[in-house]
Amino acid sequence: MSDHSAPLRQPYGRAYQQMLEQVRYEGAYPTREKAEEAVRLVLAGLGRQLTGDERVELAARLPVEAARILTGQIPGTQPLGGWAFVKDLAARSGASLATTRWDTGSVFSAVAAHAGPDLLTRILHQLPSGYALLFGRAELTQAA
Repeated sequence: MSDHSAPLRQPYGRAYQQMLEQVRYEGAYPTREKAEEAVRLVLAGLGRQLTGDERVELAARLPVEAARILTGQIPGTQPLGGWAFVKDLAARSGASLATTRWDTGSVFSAVAAHAGPDLLTRILHQLPSGYALLFGRAELTQAA
């Protein structure tokens, strides 16, 4: 006799598992569950910021589970700069700014690997200033 009260849990695809392991390694998280919490928080936040072709192309390159988190968000009407993005995530999660900044960098490292350098450059051109550092890139500004 089967237990009908137990929720059905679909196993994650291999690509998403590998992404979680990459985030776990990059962020030195003690468990995969902690890494997944960071992935869900940061990808949802990015989904509220990213629009247009870059959003669609990034979703196509991410594992299906990660793409669903990203595209499950409605982009906000007010774009947030990099630091405001971290502060918003910290407020939503109740975590410290330092922890949230760490989570963001760990997840964005994996996102950058899936995006590739050309798409990442286009994403950074779309987003307000401050995101390049979160993705581990130098923040370049144009001379006046």
